[in-house]
Amino acid sequence: MTADEIVSELKSLGADGYKKILLNHGIQEPVFGVKIEYLKKIQKRVKKDYQLALELYDTGIYDAMYLAGLIADDARMTRKDLQRWVERANSPTHCEYTVAWVAAEGKHGRELALQWIDSKKEGVATAGWATLSGLVALKDDADLDLAELKRLLERVQKTIHQQPNRVRYAMNGFVIAVGSYVKALTDLAIQTATKLGPVTVDMGATACKVPSAVEYIRKVQDRGAVGKKRKTVKC
Repeated sequence: MTADEIVSELKSLGADGYKKILLNHGIQEPVFGVKIEYLKKIQKRVKKDYQLALELYDTGIYDAMYLAGLIADDARMTRKDLQRWVERANSPTHCEYTVAWVAAEGKHGRELALQWIDSKKEGVATAGWATLSGLVALKDDADLDLAELKRLLERVQKTIHQQPNRVRYAMNGFVIAVGSYVKALTDLAIQTATKLGPVTVDMGATACKVPSAVEYIRKVQDRGAVGKKRKTVKC
């Protein structure tokens, strides 16, 4: 299928009610309002397609950009591709999920994430922290730099409350990810979260809340699921 054909299909699948929900979550026009379940059906049909993903993302249409992240051939994504994506991301969803998913599952995730978290642009820094969260969820602990993760936790503790809105949300998510997926650092992540205290984020016209990192990690512990890695972070 071509990008034009998929965009036409997405337009026909859009729902005004779901579009309104997306707009309340900070999604910008153009957006059709296609539910994730329908995007996943197209993903199942297309599977992975590097070029098609690039073309869909470049449409600037929210739904097409989200789908691009689902079908991207992560291993083929270049540094230039990922940098272009993060710079063109126009919603929190693309920064925190689409771009971060593809970066984390590709070859350049760690390198780019460490660059992105230093960015003055809220969306880019958010994508950096979200990518780091994806990496700890996917990679075996033996393949992670634990000393580096400790330094990043310390950075979160010292700077989170001075960061832009969505960066605070992504940093909080990083603490949760480290505590949930890296056994050797679970206690340190809980200590960090305790020192942070409540993390305030303006969630816009939604009922969404910022999860308590301590409570979240404790629940993972109670399930006996600490350290259980994921096969993919895409959903």
